[in-house]
Amino acid sequence: MQRPATKADRRARANEPGQRLRRRIGIAMAAFGLCYAVIAGRMIMLAGSEQSPVRIYQTAAQSVSHARPDIVDRNGTLLATDVRTPSLFAEPHRIIDVDEAVEMLSAVMPALEATELRGKLTQERRFVWLKREISPAEATEIHGLGLPGIGFVEENQRFYPSGRLASHVIGHVNVDNAGIAGIEKHFDQAGLADLHASGFARSSKQAPEQITLDLRVQHAVRDELLQAMETYQAKAAGGVIMDARTGEIVSMVSLPDYDPHDPATSINKDNVNRMMSGVFEMGSTLKAFTVAMALDAGVANLETTYDARSPIRVSSFTIDDFHAQRRILSVPEVFIHSSNIGTARMALQVGIDGHQEFMKRMGFFDRPRTELPETAQPLLPNRWTELSSMTISFGHGFSVAPLQTVAAVAALVNGGRLIPPTLLPRSEAEASAVAQQVLSPETSAQMRYLMRLNVTEGTGKKAEVAGFRVGGKTGSAEKVVNGRYDGKKLLTSFLGTFPSDDPRYVILIMIDEPQGIEETHGFRTAGWNAVPVTGRIITRVGPMLDIPPIAADAVPMTTGSIN
Repeated sequence: MQRPATKADRRARANEPGQRLRRRIGIAMAAFGLCYAVIAGRMIMLAGSEQSPVRIYQTAAQSVSHARPDIVDRNGTLLATDVRTPSLFAEPHRIIDVDEAVEMLSAVMPALEATELRGKLTQERRFVWLKREISPAEATEIHGLGLPGIGFVEENQRFYPSGRLASHVIGHVNVDNAGIAGIEKHFDQAGLADLHASGFARSSKQAPEQITLDLRVQHAVRDELLQAMETYQAKAAGGVIMDARTGEIVSMVSLPDYDPHDPATSINKDNVNRMMSGVFEMGSTLKAFTVAMALDAGVANLETTYDARSPIRVSSFTIDDFHAQRRILSVPEVFIHSSNIGTARMALQVGIDGHQEFMKRMGFFDRPRTELPETAQPLLPNRWTELSSMTISFGHGFSVAPLQTVAAVAALVNGGRLIPPTLLPRSEAEASAVAQQVLSPETSAQMRYLMRLNVTEGTGKKAEVAGFRVGGKTGSAEKVVNGRYDGKKLLTSFLGTFPSDDPRYVILIMIDEPQGIEETHGFRTAGWNAVPVTGRIITRVGPMLDIPPIAADAVPMTTGSIN
């Protein structure tokens, strides 16, 4: 029998829908509370955590950290390498107190101008560079400030252990570690920049790049040229040593030079690479090519004579000899006495067309081509007249890069093969594949004889050194100032070769505006400065280049054929 519902039962049944509603509301509130708690916890974790290095590098446009291969010389000596250095950046949206940040950062790094720094820290950007490539000490001090929104990215910075020693050849990079001068720029143009752009070549373990410089030889050449500039009170100097068989450049020095760690100094007009990016009237060194031209054209032989008894007068111009003999000279005498008159008559014999063709064949009409991007176009006469031909025969009115002259003189003595100069290793077989036969071997043998004769009996006597047979030709060119030749300003040079009977190397030494001193009896011409400097350099570098000492010859070498 069912018990009648009591008053309490009726009240419980009436409240049941409300209780269910309250339970549901409670469960919903708990669920929402849990969700908000999870979100809040995650936000706290993100706010307190370090920024992801990957995110930072992506924001900083990874290209700034490109790695470059080491550069080594022909013996494996390190010339350029990457080192890791910190760079300072800010994330403006995370800066809490801009004024405090500006004050504290400026105190550590006074070079950060306060107004510019404030502008960077108030930008509506998530990333901004404050200072690239700072010192480790600065990074440590700034880190100790504990400023929110200030951080560091490690980047690759180029380091040159030899400093100025090879700066014109090695070149330098910009703040993004991209090559912008010298062989550094060549490597970028040869594919390194494309690899970087594609996201490759970021590893610091790339294979090193070897070049043909010998750092020992480079040091010896630079050292002697520095001493020469001081001794002769010269404004500049330069030198090149090249392998006559392969075209490999063993040394290239141009003074003044610059510090590759401070690239801004490279744009100073006095700090250019004179061997490549300058053009000069090479003076009497060009007589070697005029004589070779006459011999190769068949208009002269070693017994041919030229009348040098009186000057040549053309209109208002007079061509005379500095070391006037006032007699009839044979070809060897024209060469060793550096006769302007004799070489002018040779040029007239060959003719304007023949002269132009020969100089073009020797590479003097084109811009020099090597791995270095800094080159200069030769300056040729607008109109090649007989007078032009005569003055060019002894080196006036015709300006070329010194390296072009070195490559051409190598062809005079190596059997007549013009080989493009290079800073990358090249075998003799590879050199033969790119060489051009521009002279007959017989003419080359005669030129070796004449260049040796000039050192034993002519203007190059002071280049004679024990243990080496040196050959060469001197040059002393008056410089053009305001459109006129200035007899007080000379560019002196010596084009040499050693050993001259079987040349392995050619050398060019130049001194810009040397002064006469007591030691030179007041003379300023090449025989008193460029020539003895060349002799001292050959003495120092010969053993480094594995040139064995040989007994001095009692008489000049013969004109025998090449081995």
